[in-house]
Amino acid sequence: MVASTHWLASASGMAVLEDGGNAFDAAVAAGFVLQVAEPHLNGPGGQVPAIFAPAGGGPRVLCGQGGAPAAATIGHFDDLGLKLIPGSGLLPATVSGAWDAWLLLLRDYGTKPLRDVLGYAISYAWNGIPVLGRIASTIDTVSDLFATHWPTSAQLWLPDGDTPTVGSLHSNRVLARTWQRLLGEAETVSGREEQIDAARRAWAQGFVAEAVDAFSRTAFRDDSGRDHAGLLTGDDLASWEASYEDAIVADFGEWSLVKCGAWTQGPTLVQQLRILEELDLSYVDGKPTARTIHLATEAAKLAFADREAWYGDTGDVPIERLLSREYAAQRRALIGDEASDRLRPGGDDARMPKMIERTRNTAAGSGAIGEPTVEPQGRTRGDTVHIDVVDAAGNIVSATPSGGWLQSSPTIPELGFCLDSRAQMFWLEDGLPNSLAPGKRPRITLSPSMALRDGEPTLAFGTPGGDQQDQWQLCFWLAHVGAGLNLQESIDAPAWHTTAFPSSFYPRAWTPKELVVESRVGEGVLAELSDRGHDVVDAGPWALGRLSAVSRDPNGGILRAAANARGMQGYAVGR
Repeated sequence: MVASTHWLASASGMAVLEDGGNAFDAAVAAGFVLQVAEPHLNGPGGQVPAIFAPAGGGPRVLCGQGGAPAAATIGHFDDLGLKLIPGSGLLPATVSGAWDAWLLLLRDYGTKPLRDVLGYAISYAWNGIPVLGRIASTIDTVSDLFATHWPTSAQLWLPDGDTPTVGSLHSNRVLARTWQRLLGEAETVSGREEQIDAARRAWAQGFVAEAVDAFSRTAFRDDSGRDHAGLLTGDDLASWEASYEDAIVADFGEWSLVKCGAWTQGPTLVQQLRILEELDLSYVDGKPTARTIHLATEAAKLAFADREAWYGDTGDVPIERLLSREYAAQRRALIGDEASDRLRPGGDDARMPKMIERTRNTAAGSGAIGEPTVEPQGRTRGDTVHIDVVDAAGNIVSATPSGGWLQSSPTIPELGFCLDSRAQMFWLEDGLPNSLAPGKRPRITLSPSMALRDGEPTLAFGTPGGDQQDQWQLCFWLAHVGAGLNLQESIDAPAWHTTAFPSSFYPRAWTPKELVVESRVGEGVLAELSDRGHDVVDAGPWALGRLSAVSRDPNGGILRAAANARGMQGYAVGR
């Protein structure tokens, strides 16, 4: 079974399974197709965290998030007069991690040669993909930036000076040639694994790194309103490799939730569920009650306040305490009947960025609906893709690729793709868990999920959506595990989120009491939430989240998959 945010990726992954590949082969093939099919949501220059479990084994984390360049220091940005890292251009680039991560997973757990799994993406890049409305609207929004300041992006995305027509085919043959060249260099050696490692070297130590290094030295406009050169070098690429890490596993009765570590926001989902564990939550006719939404929203505010105070790529995150039931009980006691307007991290020595007081009550971009919120300067929020795969043998994968969006930074003309802008998630203040430092990973919003049932890997799920990912996944969990709805019903159930904590994206805005809710909860529920003091935003009936999920019977037998109907492009397939 394959479920993802785009039908071409799901179909490609399924083709790999039908050709005798396993779930890891299928996930890699689908991941590369998504770089072509949803270029406004992810790209070759981006990153990919994943949670996976081989048949008969326990869950592991694949870290495909590169670190900050060696030259990326707080002092450097001080010298530039910047208090926040821009959200577009070359300055916010981190080491591109997606290529190395996908290939590492393929080498160690897949069965197919690289050519077999990459061929689908090469074909779509060469022959073209159908232009979705969101792709066209994204390009149109940044068209002036492209035409005026990013000419290489205009050459690729504004053929004949115009935005591509919705439904037309758009090809990226430069990217296809880049992948073909990587394959050619890989196949100068013999052996499946040896070829994959050769392709990794060709990227990080070969022509890709050389092109990145040269291009980063040119200054381009970013959303600070000024031109800046980048900091990423070939040496930065050569000194980094994707890796595996232990997963966080938290028990909830017969279920256990599996998340990435606190270099992501993933543990916030555990914290929310811990806080809600002793509370009475309910769904009626497949819809959450007002009390359920209120309690979940207040739990989210507390968990994400802890994210700001404690999470980061650092060795001193007190994760055991943050995820403990004792700590959850302390946090639960803070929830009242009325909406809180305070950002309340736990712990006497909680460290909060000073900058957040400047961005309080500014527009937080409540349009983050699982598609990008894009501004004319290239600033983007909430744009990602997701893939879930399970095979008959029991291998299971949940991956959330992102970054390297077509609007992130200027296209590198020799490669056909652009760099990411993930470093915008760092704070430019010393002494914080998420302070910028060379080689450090930004605390990312990307947050794949897995669940065990009676200790067996059973469920993989996730969604795009930036800061909203672990709120929309909470909606899914409460519906599926809590209320007993099936996979598709749980994805389709009305969703909600709050923006009552600092955004991870430039310019880090937040609105303390805002609560965005799908109108299908009913007028009475919306009214009661307003009466409780929430600043309710009616998102419309089908707007929030782009979840997908796969599951397996731990005792063997039935495999299941489901995908999001919102946007009409998610797709689940299997046989």
